[in-house]
Amino acid sequence: MAEFIKIDELKFDEKGLIPAVVVDAVSKKVLTVAYMNRESLEISMNEGTTCFWSRSRQELWRKGATSGNKQHIVSITADCDKDALTVVVNKDGPACHLGTDSCFNYPVYEGEAAEFSLEALMKVIEGRKLEKKEGSYTTYLFEKGIDKILKKVGEECTEVIIAGKADDKAETIYEISDLVYHVMVLMIEMGISLDDIRNELASRHVIDHKVKQEKMTK
Repeated sequence: MAEFIKIDELKFDEKGLIPAVVVDAVSKKVLTVAYMNRESLEISMNEGTTCFWSRSRQELWRKGATSGNKQHIVSITADCDKDALTVVVNKDGPACHLGTDSCFNYPVYEGEAAEFSLEALMKVIEGRKLEKKEGSYTTYLFEKGIDKILKKVGEECTEVIIAGKADDKAETIYEISDLVYHVMVLMIEMGISLDDIRNELASRHVIDHKVKQEKMTK
């Protein structure tokens, strides 16, 4: 394990600030880029939640003080030059003041090497709901509404069961992919995010499994 460095070893700029890239501990998504001075960094470390220096207001800014969307710090790491920080957090709510999960929501460029991700697929599906692309199956589902979407989720669940029972790995993968897609359509329709699911799954290690099972069988 690397040895922890001291705050005195960090290189703050001429205004006494150091950039802090805030990263979601679960999704690994960059949430925002803010600035810290020595005092806000010390507060962050002592309280375990992010505190920044607002350059526009010229004052300390405890994230979530008014919104409740606090960021609980998992780790703070300096770069090789010790003039920038990454702050890994578990967040209580949206990171952006606009109410979005992350401040980074405006694509500028995507190269050929861009990898598939569930986040990217969610954005495409959400786009079909907002823009109503003609001829799009996804748009068709949204136009038909929740009953149609739920019907498709049910049908895809059955297809997964049939493929799994047949011990057909390739077909099971295919059907699970169909199911995941239709579940994501349902999530967009109901305003459920991937982080909502991640947070639910992450919380389950504290559940009394026996009590949970009893509730499920009643």
